[in-house]
Amino acid sequence: MAKGGELTNEELKNILLQGNYVAKADMVAAEEYVEKNGGDLIRYFLAKQIITKDLLGQAIAEFFKVSYGNLMANRPTKELTLTIPKEFALKYRLVLFKFDKSKKAAIVATDNPNKTKLSGALDSLARYLAVPKLTMVYALPEDLDEVMLYYRDPLSARLEAIVTAGERVAPLLFDEIVEEATIFRASDLHFEPKEDGVLVRFRIDGVMTEQCRFSREIYSNIVNRIKVRAHLRLDDHFSTQDGAIRHQLADGAHADMRISVVPTLDGEKIVIRLLSEYVRDFTMADVGLSERDQHILQENADRPFGMILVIGPTGSGKTTTLYALLKNVATPDINVTTIEDPVEYKISNINQIQVNEATNLTFAAGLRSIVRQDPDVILVGEIRDIETAEISVNAALTGHLLFSTFHANDSATAIPRLLEMGVEPFLLASTLNLVIAQRLARRLCNKCRYSYVVKKAELKKSFPLAEKYFKGKDSITLYKGKGCNACNHSGYTGRIALFEFLQVSREMQDLILKRPSTQEIWDLAARQGAMSMFADGVEKSKAGVTTLDEVMRVANIN
Repeated sequence: MAKGGELTNEELKNILLQGNYVAKADMVAAEEYVEKNGGDLIRYFLAKQIITKDLLGQAIAEFFKVSYGNLMANRPTKELTLTIPKEFALKYRLVLFKFDKSKKAAIVATDNPNKTKLSGALDSLARYLAVPKLTMVYALPEDLDEVMLYYRDPLSARLEAIVTAGERVAPLLFDEIVEEATIFRASDLHFEPKEDGVLVRFRIDGVMTEQCRFSREIYSNIVNRIKVRAHLRLDDHFSTQDGAIRHQLADGAHADMRISVVPTLDGEKIVIRLLSEYVRDFTMADVGLSERDQHILQENADRPFGMILVIGPTGSGKTTTLYALLKNVATPDINVTTIEDPVEYKISNINQIQVNEATNLTFAAGLRSIVRQDPDVILVGEIRDIETAEISVNAALTGHLLFSTFHANDSATAIPRLLEMGVEPFLLASTLNLVIAQRLARRLCNKCRYSYVVKKAELKKSFPLAEKYFKGKDSITLYKGKGCNACNHSGYTGRIALFEFLQVSREMQDLILKRPSTQEIWDLAARQGAMSMFADGVEKSKAGVTTLDEVMRVANIN
């Protein structure tokens, strides 16, 4: 049994096969995927929608010979949860699921319902609640963790307690802030010195949120601690510095962090990029690709040579999409090599090179060397200049499949920009297979999402650009998030990519030779069935994955 009541892959395999919850063929495919990519069986089954969370919970509950308690469908209130003392709940991983004082009946939920180990604890809790007997149900570990967030004191209160105690203040403050950031899956952590103190902000699902403030006197020690751990210069307070830290969390897991220190008028500002371990296991479905788009991408990735470009601004998920694609094509019988700046995640079966300007290992120089390393598939982290662009195009032309990213507003704009950089039209037309543009929208929280109905006239007034995508309907179902403890009361948790695919057909190749405008390229792509990012976002809002407000906020509308 793994920590937190989680089962091992082998135990889960036996449970799911013996109960006929999954077919043997699906289990074989899942084991092959886990062996190749790491991760666990459950993530694979949930991502492929082979099994639902409810069915999974019921299967494991049957194994423990108890009932399944769905904490998200019947979420305990904060008041009910806090009925059990904090220390007791955390020690035994128990939460109060249902409690009827008049009938003197109580149900507790746990992710490790081992009656032998918990018997003494259950007797003590029964006496505390003044009930003759407790009923125990099984809850999924991640659901239990979300309910237990009710026991966490506000971050500001926890930091104040550390400062009051006065021992190892800087290390403990830093650990507590990082722990909070990882719990809410922040992508970036900002320490911002101001005249009256230091502001701490998290970027959660693309949006900055203020978390706490503390004094400038404490901050100097925190800066020094971060610099020491990131191997940066302690005596330099007026230059930009970059480093990295591998930080151990309270549960034993690790967080990989990229550190950026920049001098401001009020002191050194530190921004920490938190690299999410779960990104390693992302499939093409996880990043938000529809079955249609997955088919298009796979079809182009199966070609023996050519170029696939992913377009979008910084922080739009381009690298995540390319990693998901790489894991899909990287088989033992081919040579895959990347050159990145930086290498964010290490992937097995792939040769990864880190750009190093100090040794003149640039994208262009590294790419020249890679071509001499007998590669089948090449990933270039970013095409930044004409030299890298020309080498990339020539590599794709000479029998290599090449993936890269490029900064442009949308898929159609990428082609004129490459031509303006100096890439010859006949070379680009011969090598470019597919252009993918993307943006990240916040994903609705599954725990507090609800549907509501609007009239066509109301939709036209609030979202005039989206109205044409709801043809033939007088009443339209949309979705929102109420806000709950699981999503930090934002209504959103995580992000989903909105995509725009532009395939380079024979007609598109002929058009590229004429140095077309962005509009001419998109007109042809649209006639051939291309869907804009906005249209993709509308489809995802119809499915309750995101909201029309988010689509309007992030999608490039043309």
